[in-house]
Amino acid sequence: MEHKPRPKIYYTLEGPEKAPVIVFSHSLASSGVMWEPQAHYFQKEYRILRFDTRGHGKSEVPSGPYTFDGMAEDVLDLLDRLQIDKVHFIGLSMGGMIGQSLAFQHPDRLLSLTLSNTSVWTDPSTVSVWETRIRQVRSEGLKILLNSTMERWFTNPFRAKRPPIYTAIERQFLETPVEGYVGCVQAIMKLDNRDKLGTIRTPTLVLTGSDDSGSPVPVAEDIHRQIKGSKFVVIPGARHLSNAEFPDEWNRLVEDFLRSL
Repeated sequence: MEHKPRPKIYYTLEGPEKAPVIVFSHSLASSGVMWEPQAHYFQKEYRILRFDTRGHGKSEVPSGPYTFDGMAEDVLDLLDRLQIDKVHFIGLSMGGMIGQSLAFQHPDRLLSLTLSNTSVWTDPSTVSVWETRIRQVRSEGLKILLNSTMERWFTNPFRAKRPPIYTAIERQFLETPVEGYVGCVQAIMKLDNRDKLGTIRTPTLVLTGSDDSGSPVPVAEDIHRQIKGSKFVVIPGARHLSNAEFPDEWNRLVEDFLRSL
């Protein structure tokens, strides 16, 4: 458990005051901006809490390395300060990793868990790739990774169109503090929740894109198999940031899940 002072976490809270709360947790090198299509859609029936993970967006950038337990405690601290008891937690990619830590440590605070386009462990064979990225951003900033990341996150036709959400996500990527990026990558490099997944009893939706190389369908299927009673869906044609490129489909699938509870 981390004993450093809690970093200041930037958040937005929208929607009807008495409605159930959905917390949205973003990917590495993004911010609450990537959830714009969801905030607009879900705030008719839910209270929407978006936050920028430590080291990202408008949140404080503590020195690293970070841990997922520490990032989960940031969320818990934010909920306590806002006097929010239980939430539907939705995390994509790194956000899903934070959600797993919450489900292990504080299941009493979760009404449901949505794990979108995420993983539960980092294959040691890919650690060298992450180490290379750390070296690159420390010497040249995140711009060096922009094109390769956007290719993994979005399909080519979507990138060619450059809709407003794409432009906003690209800008946020470039503005992510290097120290925050590196701190989170160091947490991702140590990720291994395989032995604990089976302990999750929170109602869970596992969701990915058919063309997501970061969270391939077999990886998501394995998560689904290990979390008893979980639901599993694949968005055809989607890459990593499925919520932003295919919002209509993504929103409908998540809404169906939430209504089924």
